Amino acid sequence: MSGSPKYSTVTVAPAYARIEAERRRAREAQRRRQQAQRAKERAEQAARRAREAAARRERARAQAERRETELANRRAERDQAHAHRLRQEQAGVDARRLAEVRELLDKVHADASEVRALRQRLDALQAGVDRAEDLGGSIEELRGRVVVLGRERSAPGQGVDQGAVVASLESRLAAIGAEARGRDPEGHQRCVDLLDTLRASTAPGAETRFEALLGTVEHALGRHAAVAGEHAAEERRRAERVREAERQAEERAAREEAARQAAIEAEQERHEALSEEAKDRLDVVRASVRAAADEARELADLALAERIEAALTAVTEPLAAGAAEVALSAVAALEELLVEAESQLDELQLAYTRRIDLAQALQDAMLGEGFAFTGGAEQNGRLLLSFERPSGATYRTTIATDEGGTPVLVYQVDGEPDVALRPDPDGAVCDHTEDLLERVHEAIVERDGFVPGEITWQGKPPRQGGRHRTVGEEWRWTR
Repeated sequence: MSGSPKYSTVTVAPAYARIEAERRRAREAQRRRQQAQRAKERAEQAARRAREAAARRERARAQAERRETELANRRAERDQAHAHRLRQEQAGVDARRLAEVRELLDKVHADASEVRALRQRLDALQAGVDRAEDLGGSIEELRGRVVVLGRERSAPGQGVDQGAVVASLESRLAAIGAEARGRDPEGHQRCVDLLDTLRASTAPGAETRFEALLGTVEHALGRHAAVAGEHAAEERRRAERVREAERQAEERAAREEAARQAAIEAEQERHEALSEEAKDRLDVVRASVRAAADEARELADLALAERIEAALTAVTEPLAAGAAEVALSAVAALEELLVEAESQLDELQLAYTRRIDLAQALQDAMLGEGFAFTGGAEQNGRLLLSFERPSGATYRTTIATDEGGTPVLVYQVDGEPDVALRPDPDGAVCDHTEDLLERVHEAIVERDGFVPGEITWQGKPPRQGGRHRTVGEEWRWTR
């Protein structure tokens, strides 16, 4: 036997394969229970988030309704205040006009019943003014009746004071107001022209013309007041339309701002919901992920441990940076990796247990051949065992697993007389050491767990008629 390492592949006996199958089923059942529990936790958290989101939406809806109600109330209050102000302004104008009519009525000398009827009408209009009602042309209509009655009921035998009549009409034109002049310039000018003509008709002998013009002037003044009033009303309506347009623009701007703010809040809520979902789902798997990474390191699969830790970092870093969508996508990938890793770890654990059991069987067999066990260790997924014979020879044995999962025994022997430092070019033969290891392997087989194959090494010559034979590329033990 050369000084190079000696190899022997080990197959699993049917009895041990049944035990392994049961272990695999047990671990798979446990893994499925864990996955089901995590799925249950995720579903519970999703339901909780849905309830909280519904509550937030309900609060937002109620708040929006409150804002809309407050806006409508403020709008109604503003409209009422504006309408009240307009009515008060118009009431002030109407009150002054009624006062003028009252003065005219006080100067009328006519039948008491007629005057009383006019005073009742005047009092009724005054009540309307006090209630800020829209009196329209009622005041001017009453004014005209008072003026006509005063002219018709002048004292018999007394001449009409034409100058006083003209002055009264001029006062009436002035009372209509300077603003009316701007609103109805043609009507104002016509009244001025008619008053000039009426004044020119106060000469002796022109009484008939004066009386004829008097009705025309009365009509022109009434028309001027009505036209000016209508223009004033139109100005108020126009101002009201402008104010209403401004109000609508303000409300539209307020609604747009509210919609913009609502969109911002909705986006923020969506972002917070995604972040919360990512955190919740991470909390569900965090302990399992760390346990899987630790187990992968314990089982010497550093690449798997690094993949798990990198996937965990891919979630925690975006969460810390506020990248909720990235974190949520990463946590989904982490969940998938965890399922894959747990399945892989189950196989690694089974392989580890297989190595441990094989190591125990080898140790018992070596002790049965008189070896002393001098120590053991685990390194990079391999078990390292050391044995020593009474002669002082040492056997360092490595129990490893090949890429296909098959156990492999590797012996390094030092101190045996039939072990050469360098293999003979024609083949190194050292039957004593090989026979010893074959007896060890026979003892392992007797445990009904493992079946070591032929021992081979670099430079081993072919043997004829021995207890070993090859079938294809596999080494099989035969009795």
